[in-house]
Amino acid sequence: MFKAEIKSETLKGLVNIISTLIDEVKFTIDSEGMSLKAVDPAHVAMIEMEIGAKAFESFVANETEIGVDLDKIKTVLKLASAGDIITMEQDEDRGRLIFKVGNITRRMNLVDTSGMSDPKVPQLTLSANIGVVASELQKGIRAAESISDHIALTADSESFELSCEGDTDSASLKIDSDNLEHLEASSKVCSLFPLDYFSNLVKAVPSETVVNVELDNDYPVKLVFSLADGNGSVRYLLAPRIESD
Repeated sequence: MFKAEIKSETLKGLVNIISTLIDEVKFTIDSEGMSLKAVDPAHVAMIEMEIGAKAFESFVANETEIGVDLDKIKTVLKLASAGDIITMEQDEDRGRLIFKVGNITRRMNLVDTSGMSDPKVPQLTLSANIGVVASELQKGIRAAESISDHIALTADSESFELSCEGDTDSASLKIDSDNLEHLEASSKVCSLFPLDYFSNLVKAVPSETVVNVELDNDYPVKLVFSLADGNGSVRYLLAPRIESD
């Protein structure tokens, strides 16, 4: 059993972040909230999200799992205006999720979760830890998009840098430690990542959000940030591109 009310903009923010990786997702739900773990089809990136009950206007649930098609939820969000409250309710007998937006009711079949795995999240200890506002990451992405399909993230004890290099051009955005939320790096570290994955996620993060970036040489990057007014959290891992000599 699951029934909840949520602000339309909160639900939109959650869906936008998840849908950067996958179209169908399994939510694990209990009385404390809901969570998900998912890997993209190419196994390049992984997302882990936890959404506490306080992120909702109201939330009542027993332990359950539901599989949803995010594109269908996006069609519901198009029916809602800013400030609208969306009601969600599981119809266990018919295997449906019922949405109510104002005087509109939308019923959708749930996705079968039997074939959806629970990926194991690797425990990584990465040597650099950077706190940066999402708008700065978004600025670096805009500078890189017309130049290369990969982006390098570099950190040392004094700065954090996003850079890219194409056949003829290059671009970089360098942020000194004074302009970062925090910076911990005992030595210089650098890794190269696919720009499309990095860009899709970072663009979905609200620009004022502080993103914690954990980085090391030729290791996955971990991006951690809060959402839903601090009542939700996201951990995102992106595999590096290892350049051969």
